[in-house]
Amino acid sequence: MTLPPETPRPETLPSGTPRAEYPRPDRDRSARWLNLNGAWDFAADGFEGSITVPFAWESRASGVRRTWLEHGTYRRTVTAPADWVGSRTVLSFGAVHHRALVRIDGTAVGEHTGGYESFEFDVTGHLAPGVPALLEVEVHAPADKRAIAHGKQRSIPRDDYDGVSFTPTSGIWQTVWLEARGRTYAESVVLRGDSLTGIDLTVVLSGDAPAGAQVTATADTGESTVLTADADGIAKGRIGISDPVLWSPERPHLYRVEVRTGDDLVAATTGLRRFEARGEELHLNGERIYLRGVLDQGYWPDTGLTAPDAPALLRDLELARGLGYNLVRKHLKFEEPLWLHEADRTGMLVWAEPACPSRFSPEAAAAFEAQLPAMVERDGNHPSIVIWGLYNEEWGLDWDIPGSAARAEAAVHAYERLRELDATRPIVENSGWSHVRTDLLDWHYYEPDLGEWKDAVARLASGEQEAFPVRLGPDFTVDKSLYGDQAFPRVGVPIVNSEYGEGFTSLERAWHLRWETQELRRHDRFAGYVYTEFADVEHEAAGLLDADRRPKDWGGAVPADANADTVLVLDLVPLAAGADIAVPKAPFRIDVHVSHHGPAAASGTVQAAWVPAGTPSGTAVPAAAAVSDPVKAEPFRLSPAALLTVPAIEGPARLLIWLADDEGRVLARAFLDAAEVEHPNRRGARPGEFVHAPRPGLD
Repeated sequence: MTLPPETPRPETLPSGTPRAEYPRPDRDRSARWLNLNGAWDFAADGFEGSITVPFAWESRASGVRRTWLEHGTYRRTVTAPADWVGSRTVLSFGAVHHRALVRIDGTAVGEHTGGYESFEFDVTGHLAPGVPALLEVEVHAPADKRAIAHGKQRSIPRDDYDGVSFTPTSGIWQTVWLEARGRTYAESVVLRGDSLTGIDLTVVLSGDAPAGAQVTATADTGESTVLTADADGIAKGRIGISDPVLWSPERPHLYRVEVRTGDDLVAATTGLRRFEARGEELHLNGERIYLRGVLDQGYWPDTGLTAPDAPALLRDLELARGLGYNLVRKHLKFEEPLWLHEADRTGMLVWAEPACPSRFSPEAAAAFEAQLPAMVERDGNHPSIVIWGLYNEEWGLDWDIPGSAARAEAAVHAYERLRELDATRPIVENSGWSHVRTDLLDWHYYEPDLGEWKDAVARLASGEQEAFPVRLGPDFTVDKSLYGDQAFPRVGVPIVNSEYGEGFTSLERAWHLRWETQELRRHDRFAGYVYTEFADVEHEAAGLLDADRRPKDWGGAVPADANADTVLVLDLVPLAAGADIAVPKAPFRIDVHVSHHGPAAASGTVQAAWVPAGTPSGTAVPAAAAVSDPVKAEPFRLSPAALLTVPAIEGPARLLIWLADDEGRVLARAFLDAAEVEHPNRRGARPGEFVHAPRPGLD
């Protein structure tokens, strides 16, 4: 892949207001706003000084770098611009973990609980334009996070998945800003384009006189509608689009809708698109689609869950696309609207999900569900979001949906609540296994033995196997079933692997990516996959990129080739990373299939040639030493085998394999490394000692 220029580390960034960009391009009021990021006074147990907002107090970028503080108070003087006289003033927070009490000049103006949600307070009566005032934000961030939604943040006491948890992100960790709005204004603008012929909208008004107010909504096509709010200040209607342009990854067309109420104006964006399950297939705008996804945890080395700057945040999408992915599963985190808007603009599909608690109780389940209205209200307009996730691997359900009616009901209830809030997207109620009510049957499986991986994937595809081993701890392995309810249908629901990947070194991980992905592509029943993961996080080195988003040593592999629309599937179980096969002393035969997910058939011949060991697999193809008979791959159907007869080679080498059409264009690439297999030295091993233990299946 070709990487964009590296983003500088925070200490080399230009001085000035951090994260100075307007944070809501998807709901634009940037004509009249004031960024409140930068230096604030901060007091906590054992600390008094300055903190840099919007970076969590654990982060180096904040200037505090203190972990396990449970309480802190932020203070700064704020002055709304004098020309905001006559407007209403709204104080907005991107996110504060976990509970925030906000005061102006000592008077409480609002309180919010929930560490990942955006929230705002109308402070018109507390903040006079042109008059300085003291803004205080008192934050409580409990060290014991087990009963609250905290995702991958570490807890004390430690929770069950501490081994895959990271430094917490506490306090203010997204942008804080002021906005001027009209005397009666649109507090919420909900847009949906799943009809494919127009934009359905719901506007919730607030301010002086919301009941009966007139709302004019105008699309950038010039088409508009005039609505009247009901007694609750809610206006609903539709803008018909006479010549609709649908949103897709190939053509990510966005509509900008200006919503005007009296002297208030906000511009929101959306797209016309429909994403749905049809039997075991996924369809976008009526066309079948296959998900090629990567799991992204959205962490940065010096700033935690907060991106150091906008270019770094947005570059992640470009990097994921360069790795060949068409979907990002943003893991256990509401990512910033800025990132989601870029996904909309550039055509990246998104699987979005909230953070989980870690231990079950009715209170924890209620706190988990309490996030959902804010998630849908803030992010539901984005056409890039095609899947909503809920629980992950029974976190917050004690890994025990099958054994507990109450825990199973919590998963079902969360599904039903989210379905009430948004019926336009598939929902996964418990990602990984033990499904009880879901629109996608997804599974997480980590297996270091590629022969066993190949066989298990085939059995899962055929339905012969429903369970697989999951190592939940060093001495705790269980067999997890896809199904948490025996009544769940065994056919008719799309099946997606949403976590996989193996290897202890970067070379091994690239090797597993190649071979594990091809086995998923071998089976037409599957609707997609999500590789784990995009970039390293702290001690977790499972990324294709390191924590600074630099590529690792992939041993000549090109991830984009493994994740392409068209890939080659080789009938082979490889021996070892760097030695897929032994050096062949005689000609050998190999069957090669084509998996193709384009709109029309792909055809050509499979060709191969030996090149020196280590030759980049993306190099210009040499003269072929082996050519198959013509092969044709219909969309979403694995092709019949194309037989290659490959000549012998005298020493270590790389066999480039490619599919070329009649004009000689390369449609797909793969390779085989031929080398001696170095068997591991196990001298002195204790009797019965494990030679190769699987990686914990938690992510």
